[in-house]
Amino acid sequence: MRIRVVGAGTMGRGIAQWAAVAGHTVELADARAESVGEAVAFVRSMLERAADKGRMSRAEVDRALAGLLALDSPHAVPDGDDAPDLVIEAVVEDLEVKAELFTGLERVLPATTAFATNTSSLSVTRIGARLADPGRLSGLHFFNPVPLMKLVEVVPGAATRTAVTERLTELVETSGHRAVTVADTPGFLVNHAGRGLVTEAFALLEESVAAPASLDRVARDVLGLRMGPFELMDLTGLDVTASVMETVWTGFRHADRLRPSYLTANRVAAGLHGRKTGRGFYAYGQGEAGPAVPEPGDAGGDPARDVAVTGDAAAALATVAAPSDTSLVLVPTWGTSVAAAVAEGGLPAERTLGLDPLCLDTPRRVLAVTPATEESAVRDAVAVLARDGAAVTVVRDAAGSPAQRMLASLVNVATGIAERGLAAPEDIDTAVTLGLGYPRGPLAWADTVGAARMLALLRALHAETGDPRYRPTPWLTQRARLGLPLTTPMAPLPE
Repeated sequence: MRIRVVGAGTMGRGIAQWAAVAGHTVELADARAESVGEAVAFVRSMLERAADKGRMSRAEVDRALAGLLALDSPHAVPDGDDAPDLVIEAVVEDLEVKAELFTGLERVLPATTAFATNTSSLSVTRIGARLADPGRLSGLHFFNPVPLMKLVEVVPGAATRTAVTERLTELVETSGHRAVTVADTPGFLVNHAGRGLVTEAFALLEESVAAPASLDRVARDVLGLRMGPFELMDLTGLDVTASVMETVWTGFRHADRLRPSYLTANRVAAGLHGRKTGRGFYAYGQGEAGPAVPEPGDAGGDPARDVAVTGDAAAALATVAAPSDTSLVLVPTWGTSVAAAVAEGGLPAERTLGLDPLCLDTPRRVLAVTPATEESAVRDAVAVLARDGAAVTVVRDAAGSPAQRMLASLVNVATGIAERGLAAPEDIDTAVTLGLGYPRGPLAWADTVGAARMLALLRALHAETGDPRYRPTPWLTQRARLGLPLTTPMAPLPE
């Protein structure tokens, strides 16, 4: 296939490298002519580095570079039969700029040339509406760095012809990446699904449940994420994250489960964007620790008193069968608070602490304390939980643990995407694992916990907080009631 890539910046040169390595003829163009030469030199250096490391042969490098052609203008008129089969646009994220580019291309390229925009946030339909033939345009959203991020979102606009979508999907799949088809809605799929983690992290921060570093540790060690939410926002830039949060929330008419935090505006205004400004939720630069903030050591040992555990989830931690007048009481909570357990069970408030059952088989234990908890009880509880070498994070009592709430939000947002028919369940899980690096897709993840248990978690969070962000979706509720996996697709309807 002959592909014209317009835009020689980070994304454009990455797309050009991906397509050239896959064996396609790639025309690279940019409004700034010197950018094309810089991009070609960059691609050459990346391919030669791959050859030096044995990931490509010299013949493969030479073949890819021979297929990479520099153009003088994005609107270059093809010679004879050399018209591109596809144009992929990767220019500035501005609807007017993109629409003007495509209308100009429509005048010089044949009707058989398909158009694709790499927009990450703009409406594909609105860009295509400026064309005489909007059916030839689709979204083709790559992720940075393109050669390494194996996911591409194929986003048909309202007028996009099915044949164009199928053609783009085939191109992606035969060129080494994974294509997922996504509806033309705010945030598409990956950016939409990613709101679950960051919005809940901010909600926990708003409630002073724990500091960013503690919440990041829980996300990594209990949920198994590669990066905690605040580390991730420092990497991508809080200004970018805040913009996406507002765009998705506004686009879905202020849906409660997508609600952004009031904390972002002042941090963005103060320039606390993360790595690119030298300071975000962590400090960066010479002599600064960055996100790898060390945690105070937890010394395990024998506690000064006996330990009683309510319920069966953490019974192995108990040293006595029932609470005495002096024993610690550990309460495994599920969407509820320690305070509620104290009130309902008549437990000693000063000696009762919460324990997240999600963390029992992980390298980190999460302990919840209330305003009534004695300091000596906290010390003893930490000693108990650290006896097997596990790290311990102490958080303030709230409805649900941080890990439970982040997981519940991930699942609820993902089931909302499935419920709206924005993407197939399989594509949701694939996009999240490839695009966000989660250990598993949110629907499959919920199935490992159990749909009924996830439903109980969200219902408990909703009941205790009254916050509609935790209202379970009908997708989750229905499948839990039927005993079906959350990956079960919608029921087919007759024609």
